[in-house]
Amino acid sequence: MAEVRAAHLLVKHTESRNPISRRTKERITRSKDEATTILKKLRADIVASPDPQRAFADAASRSSDCSSYRAGGDLGKFGRGAMQKPFEDATFALREGEISDIVDTDSGVHIILRLPLN
Repeated sequence: MAEVRAAHLLVKHTESRNPISRRTKERITRSKDEATTILKKLRADIVASPDPQRAFADAASRSSDCSSYRAGGDLGKFGRGAMQKPFEDATFALREGEISDIVDTDSGVHIILRLPLN
């Protein structure tokens, strides 16, 4: 598989490489443990939803610290080498419609939803 398409929800923390939220424009003051706790709760709510894909997009729009919050977390299509390695590996390992466990990168902690290519 040459390309995948994914959405993600990023929660930054004080150890993130750029600890400023792209959604709120504010400096991040939460710890990595706090960020992980927030993301675990968001993930649990999303997977318990009758429509997890819609719940994911809604949660990303409300809570993600990435500029992709504007698109419900949708990052579009990308191939190998375009993302940080842990993020890339997790995304390529998912099946369409599947939501990852927490993925830790230099940017913060994420959950990822693998989307159809079209």
